[in-house]
Amino acid sequence: MKTKKCNVAPRILLAIADIFVVFLASLAAFWMLTWLSHGITFPLPLILWIAANVVLTLVVFVFLGLYTMAFSSVGVLDAIRICFSIIILGAINLVAAAFIGRAHNIGFSYVIVYISLQFLGTMALRFIKRFFSIVKRTFHKKDDKKKRVMVVGGGEAGLTLIKEMIFSEKSLYKPVCIVDDDLKLQGKDIYDVRVAGTTKDVKEIVQKYDVSEIFVAMPSVCKKTRSEIIARCSDCGCPVKVLPGIYQLASGQVTVSKLRHVEIQDLLGREQVKVDLDEVMGYIKDKIVMVTGGGGSIGSELCRQIASHEPKELIILDIYENNAYEIEQELKRAYPQLRLLTLIASIRDKGKIRDVFDKYRPNIVFNAAAHKHVPLMETSPNEAVKNNVFGTLNVARAADEFGVETFVQISTDKAVNPTNIMGATKRICEMIIQTIGKHSKNTKFVAVRFGNVLGSNGSVIPLFKKQIAEGGPVTVTHKDIIRYFMTIPEAVSLVLQAGAYAKGGQIFVLDMGEPVRIYDLACNLIKLSGYEPNVDIEIKCTGLRPGEKLYEERLMKEEGLQKTPNGLINIAKPIPMDEDGLWTTLDRLYEAAYSETDSMKDWVKELVPTYTIDRRESPAVEFMRTAAENTKAAGND
Repeated sequence: MKTKKCNVAPRILLAIADIFVVFLASLAAFWMLTWLSHGITFPLPLILWIAANVVLTLVVFVFLGLYTMAFSSVGVLDAIRICFSIIILGAINLVAAAFIGRAHNIGFSYVIVYISLQFLGTMALRFIKRFFSIVKRTFHKKDDKKKRVMVVGGGEAGLTLIKEMIFSEKSLYKPVCIVDDDLKLQGKDIYDVRVAGTTKDVKEIVQKYDVSEIFVAMPSVCKKTRSEIIARCSDCGCPVKVLPGIYQLASGQVTVSKLRHVEIQDLLGREQVKVDLDEVMGYIKDKIVMVTGGGGSIGSELCRQIASHEPKELIILDIYENNAYEIEQELKRAYPQLRLLTLIASIRDKGKIRDVFDKYRPNIVFNAAAHKHVPLMETSPNEAVKNNVFGTLNVARAADEFGVETFVQISTDKAVNPTNIMGATKRICEMIIQTIGKHSKNTKFVAVRFGNVLGSNGSVIPLFKKQIAEGGPVTVTHKDIIRYFMTIPEAVSLVLQAGAYAKGGQIFVLDMGEPVRIYDLACNLIKLSGYEPNVDIEIKCTGLRPGEKLYEERLMKEEGLQKTPNGLINIAKPIPMDEDGLWTTLDRLYEAAYSETDSMKDWVKELVPTYTIDRRESPAVEFMRTAAENTKAAGND
């Protein structure tokens, strides 16, 4: 109740002040005309005329929202509303003067003087706080303690930020200069802040104006141009913050509090991936959807986006209970009406998987459960085969047996001409779902192949951030190594749309833009953190790890690309394979994986001829082997 009173009280006081303005403007207009003409006698109905104007003014001002303005941030749009209100009042007064006013010596001249005085009084009441804040800001030295800010972008978003920083008493920032590429703005002052140059001059302007922070307010600029501008700002040695997107400008959410620190995805230089949500809704709505590996980076984002598309039920299946619990609780808070079931199970457990499919009968399955860390799988190749290959085989066979409508396998560009066991197992998964899908009568089996995902568990960005926080060095395996990158929401939205295109046996390949050099990624992240690469934070090249190659490929030689309605989703041409040989070799691979034989990688090679076995030992394995040999030698001595 107290809050409500605090909100209403200023409006009541303002309304009372407006009544005084009407009263004073009426008497002043009458006095001025009487004093000038000496012939006008005191009109008896003047008090009634004033009373009518009081009521009329309050009605018009309430209707046009003049009592909802915030004194600290009134601007041009508010001034326009005031003008429109006064025009309406003036028009009504003129009409009244024409029909009944002349009989009481209230003519057009009186109305014009009265309306002019009311306009001045109304404007003064609403802009007086801003006027005094400008005076205070001009003469008060408190601004010297505020952070000196450069605003990049002199458009609507930039002006909104500048206005807030200038007129908000709580603002900790002081705009000292503006940078914009519009040549017409150069040298002009906006809210007494100089447009000091273009984005090409940011480094010099930062030094000239002693800038301590940069705000990039260009939400409508294309991603490539924006990333180039952010990269220039990042070279200036001071923190950079950005407005996330144009939607905030449209929804009136442009405030200093909405600014965020620059993330590495801001520098990728391509537009955000877009999908047709209607297509996604068409096949997910009112369906029972299961996500294996639902607690992982990709799996959890799949769950988030699926939950927003009104499934009949969402089933999260994961072996790691902590991750599963976290996404379960998040979805329960965000979608309280969602039918949600979380199951703790391993896709390696054939019996459990069959039981889950038999009991819950999912219509759509996204298989995101996998071991994905390349170096770890090189030291534990058997686990990669058990989980990725035979876990996928269990889920795929159950999906076929129990009549799942669509089965989407999450794959990777590392499956193309693989040099590591993780990539090779993912290629075998593609072969399995293509083969089963070829003969399935009920289920459309597809795979979706994409590259590195920014911010996923084990990706380079979280590692780099941790290394920077610890003071370095930031470790890169090779200076020339490149990778394709995509954000988690982008990758998952395309996976969902690829499911809408599923016809069976397809491998969808996502277009991830141009590849990015990991070394450049490390440099940019260090700059965004406010440091100088190889000065404040060292970048150390450690050498390629076992199973790692300089670049990834999206297609094998035998594969070609076919377009889909979404230009960022392509279809790889299936490669013919010996199905009998596939199943026979898989049986041998199963025995090798569970008996820990050295021949296991050879059976993987048999299945994936393009797999190049890296015989190098990882540093950890080499250390353990050397330690064991030294211990044995010491015992012999």
